[in-house]
Amino acid sequence: MNDAAQQSRHVMLVAGETSGDTLGGELMAAMKEISTWPLVFSGVGGEAMERQGLTSIFPMTDIAVMGPREIIPRLPLIFRRIRETVHHAVAAEPDIVVVIDSPEFTHMVAKRIARRAPNIPIVDYVLPSVWAWRQGRARAMKKYIRRVLALLPFEPAFLRSVGVDCVYVGHPAIHRVPESGSGKQFREEHGIGADQPLLLVLPGSRVNEVKHLLQIFGDVVKTLAKEMPDLRIVLPTVPHLREVVEKAVHSWPTDVLLVSDEQQKRAAFDAATAALAASGTVALELGLARVPMVVAYRAEALVGWFALNVLKIPSVVLVNLILDRPSVREYLHNRCTPKELLEGLRPLMTDTPERTRALADFDEMRVRMGIGGEPPSRRAAKAVLELL
Repeated sequence: MNDAAQQSRHVMLVAGETSGDTLGGELMAAMKEISTWPLVFSGVGGEAMERQGLTSIFPMTDIAVMGPREIIPRLPLIFRRIRETVHHAVAAEPDIVVVIDSPEFTHMVAKRIARRAPNIPIVDYVLPSVWAWRQGRARAMKKYIRRVLALLPFEPAFLRSVGVDCVYVGHPAIHRVPESGSGKQFREEHGIGADQPLLLVLPGSRVNEVKHLLQIFGDVVKTLAKEMPDLRIVLPTVPHLREVVEKAVHSWPTDVLLVSDEQQKRAAFDAATAALAASGTVALELGLARVPMVVAYRAEALVGWFALNVLKIPSVVLVNLILDRPSVREYLHNRCTPKELLEGLRPLMTDTPERTRALADFDEMRVRMGIGGEPPSRRAAKAVLELL
């Protein structure tokens, strides 16, 4: 191998929370696998990135905070960490910088690096939802971001329209598609017949949201159980919500199977007839798993006003945005009632044209998102190494 091929490349990465650390670790592993140069890593990350050879400048937990109550008292520390990260970039002169998600932190870092060291190319992995609101921010990114690695297939066209280079690499949810046959095994393990209707209930991950939606979802289940006496309910949950969920479903007219294990959750997706879900990333996971669904969300008046008047998108369901049509029915704010949810859910529980159409839409979405193709981390690694 010649000297040029042997010369190492310095890649600086900056992640601000656990999900970004996971993406960063997978990116680093893929880059090491396909790079023709030895790679040196530095920057900010957590356990996943450190396992791949990163020594973090400071503990990522210093900046992994959520919400004003946590952020405000830690602002002095956060701003100090921003300065330290920028100083490291300017002093170390990496060949490229990759900032990963957490835009409130990583984009402040990226802007300052671009001002002080404009020769260093900066890649943004995970686009902030600028297509949903604050679309002017996308144009501003052109000043400090060389390339964006997009998780959603409609993002490149939007960014190119404002002059920002963007490559679609794929969403982490692609990794969470259930294994073929896991649903059949799940049904057998839990005594659910092959043709027995199985409804997934997914009320979200925030305590207040779960408490509120479970009241509404419970009314839906009560009516549906009368109409379908052999109905089974599966509710995936997380440990910190289990007690809240158990208390809420105690009065439901049919037994509710709670699952907390990730593999069991994916198997339940593969086994499900349909789903009643809170708005969020879970709708994308359900679509990729080919589970017909209705999506619900109920917010406080101010949040509801924001969603209706500030968001620049026709839907809050990623499936609909990816397909560019209203495939999944969504019931938001005042429309989030048991009666309306039932009307949308009933046709999905049996063999109907609505159910057939939903499954065909999900197949189309899976193609658009690259299911079965190259892993997102490998696509992302190629897009970064191209700039080197």
